[in-house]
Amino acid sequence: MKKTEKSYAGWYFLGIVIVIYAAVALFSIDTLMKSLVFFWQIIKKVFWVFLLVFALLVVINYFIKPKTIVKHLGKKAGAKGWLIALISGIISTGPIYLWYPLLNEMQKHGVRNGYVATFLYNRAIKPALLPLFIFYFGIAYTVVLTVVMLFASILQGYVVEKIVEGGKR
Repeated sequence: MKKTEKSYAGWYFLGIVIVIYAAVALFSIDTLMKSLVFFWQIIKKVFWVFLLVFALLVVINYFIKPKTIVKHLGKKAGAKGWLIALISGIISTGPIYLWYPLLNEMQKHGVRNGYVATFLYNRAIKPALLPLFIFYFGIAYTVVLTVVMLFASILQGYVVEKIVEGGKR
């Protein structure tokens, strides 16, 4: 599907979930109520984070023009783009699923798929956890694994880009 085509997958998924909830209600209203209470507890926990992500998307759309994003993370960004993807993946925090809408929006503005893949790969490297990692595995193992992950993330980004772009030709 082209990026410009409207996808109804989200609506189909919502419909399937509603049908499943209705089926559960037919067999056990108690199970349905427990499920709805659990769902509501999750919504209360992530609401402010979703609001923050939405605000960030609004700010990015308002202040950062697609031309700027493409300049730094577009097709011709080169080594600087890979470095930005590496560093931003390492310093990013929070649950990964909250990054998906932002990354999708950036893709729509022209960010390369390879940079997105590299960003996602590097989320596994967390500076705050490195001392603990060193404590359990030692400095040599930590350094070697981190360096390998950095290079592997670029390789993975390159491979993802070639596969995705190969399908567009």
